[in-house]
Amino acid sequence: MTERDTPDSWPPARSRESDPKTNLSRTPQFGETQASGVLTTGSTSKPVKRRKKNKAKGLPINSNSEETAQPQKIMGKLPRWMKSWVLWLVLLMLIPGGTAFLAMAMLLKLPSAPNCPAIFWPLASASVRLHCAQLAASKQTVKDLLQAIALVKQLPENHPLRGEIDRSIEQWSRDILQLANETFQSGKLEEAIATARQIPQGISTDQLVDEQITKWQTIWSKAENIYQEAQKELQERHWQSAFMLSAKLLRVDNKYWSSTQYDKLNRLISAAREDGDKLDKAEDLASSGVVNNLLEAIKLAESIGKESYLHQKAQESISLFGRKMLELAQSKMEKRDADAALDIARQIPEITKLQPEIDDFIALSEAQRSAWIGSVSSLEDAIAQAQKIDTSRAAYNKSQQLIARWQLEIEDVSRLEKARTLAGQGTVNDLTAAIAEAQRIPSNNPRAQEARQESSRWRAQVEAIEDQPYLDRAEQIALLEDINSLQAAIAEASQIRNGRALYPEARKLIRSWTAKIQRIQDQPYLDQARTLAESGDLPAAINTAQQLASSGRALAGEAQTAIDDWQGQIRGQETWKQAREVAIAGTPEALLEAMQLADRVSKRSVLRLDVNVAIDQWSQQLLEIARSQGQSDITKGIEIARSIPRNTAAYGDAQQQIRAWRQFLNPEPETTPEPVPQESQPLPTTTGQ
Repeated sequence: MTERDTPDSWPPARSRESDPKTNLSRTPQFGETQASGVLTTGSTSKPVKRRKKNKAKGLPINSNSEETAQPQKIMGKLPRWMKSWVLWLVLLMLIPGGTAFLAMAMLLKLPSAPNCPAIFWPLASASVRLHCAQLAASKQTVKDLLQAIALVKQLPENHPLRGEIDRSIEQWSRDILQLANETFQSGKLEEAIATARQIPQGISTDQLVDEQITKWQTIWSKAENIYQEAQKELQERHWQSAFMLSAKLLRVDNKYWSSTQYDKLNRLISAAREDGDKLDKAEDLASSGVVNNLLEAIKLAESIGKESYLHQKAQESISLFGRKMLELAQSKMEKRDADAALDIARQIPEITKLQPEIDDFIALSEAQRSAWIGSVSSLEDAIAQAQKIDTSRAAYNKSQQLIARWQLEIEDVSRLEKARTLAGQGTVNDLTAAIAEAQRIPSNNPRAQEARQESSRWRAQVEAIEDQPYLDRAEQIALLEDINSLQAAIAEASQIRNGRALYPEARKLIRSWTAKIQRIQDQPYLDQARTLAESGDLPAAINTAQQLASSGRALAGEAQTAIDDWQGQIRGQETWKQAREVAIAGTPEALLEAMQLADRVSKRSVLRLDVNVAIDQWSQQLLEIARSQGQSDITKGIEIARSIPRNTAAYGDAQQQIRAWRQFLNPEPETTPEPVPQESQPLPTTTGQ
């Protein structure tokens, strides 16, 4: 059996054959056969020896009569067909031809390839080993290449084929490295290194293997660092930085990182950015502090899946949002709005993982709501509810503090109820007794503040009962509203001391009666000042009223208002006088200045009527000047006319005059009317006579 293909495994063989590639062959030794199967040695038969011996002695070959007689006897016994000379003639012609044909076929037959799987390798020649190694290496698998190297590596260094063997080993080593690199490019670093490490040491590629492994490890480490940095940026929600880092993978000398992992990272970044937008929106909603917005924020954060880089952040945010809801509920409890607080707490979703805290909050809130009723029985109910919280719960300490407080409060409530019962009688003695009972509550007890408030209220009632007669008598005396009665009423009300319940009311009445006294005393002076002003002596009126304005008494404000009015009239008179003096010049500039000065006179002044008449006259005078000037210089006339103020008598006429002058200076072009086309008349027709 001969094979030219190399099988998967080669068992040891018993012989070796020639290498058809190298044309190297081993000379068969004595006792061996050629590859074609032709016998090369053997013994000569005895009859042949005998014939040769007789021939050498000159004897006839068939000298023995028996030997010659025997064939004749045999011939006589042969079948008839074997005695035919024709048959023998045919046989003599066929046998040499067949022999020649077989000999030619044997000569032309190619030498068979060695059967590598059947070779016994300890006795195999170098050429056979090299041939079989080349066949194995041609499969270009790591296993076969390593087997090829193993077949020829152990041959002696001084072997004639050593050069070709070394070149083959180096090439096969490079082929293994190439296959390992393909493994590396597919993303299997450890497998690639393991493959490269299988290349036997002590050959020319040792350094190349180490360099290649170092290169792979460097590339892989660089890619991993880029990937990890991008992941960190994703967790910090720095999308742009993550995208920039992912782009670096495109420049990594590894197909797995520059394609597969690059695409994967980009998908992760895109998904993380979408999740980041959700989380940003959720945080914005949660920042509003509105319950519905917090619930919506929790739903948004919950929609971020486990595969997302922001999943952990989302879960943390969910807990924070739930805690914000719990804080809102606590805020409602602090405002004693238990219903709203419990409603918020019961809406907190289980995904916030705050259920133990929520349960404790609800239990304590219901207990507090009972305690707020303020009765002994309600406090006892609150204590019973708070005692249900187990010692292992976070709210246990708070529940114990509340229980201790409510136990003290039960004692305080009993005292307050007794005090309130006493105060309900309304007498000074009962109110005093109620105050004393309330003061028995220690200042550090829960109901101490309430006791102080009740005591203050009852004390105010006592003071009001005691001081009300003073106010009643004072108001009765003040009814006459003369100076003496008012002063007596003030004296009576002043007996109520500062800090007493009715002191603010007494001071209010005293201020009112004092103002009446001052008004009675100061009114004549103000009346005198007004009389002087009406007579035209404004300076004297101002001097008289000035004493009241600076006194800080009841009529000070009224006096100051009068003074301001009179001073305004004086300034108006001076301005009006100045305007008339300026207008005397009669120039356009003087008339314009006079009108501006006169217009400063207050519209409430008695002089305003005269001022308005004068302004109209001056505007007419200014218009006449403009018209006169316009007869020689229209541009100058327009300028003067334009200075006439609005809301004066001449303003309208001035504007009309300006338009006339401008039309004169810039006449509109006359338009020639277009000729009216005449209808075409038909030519006259002639008729025959």
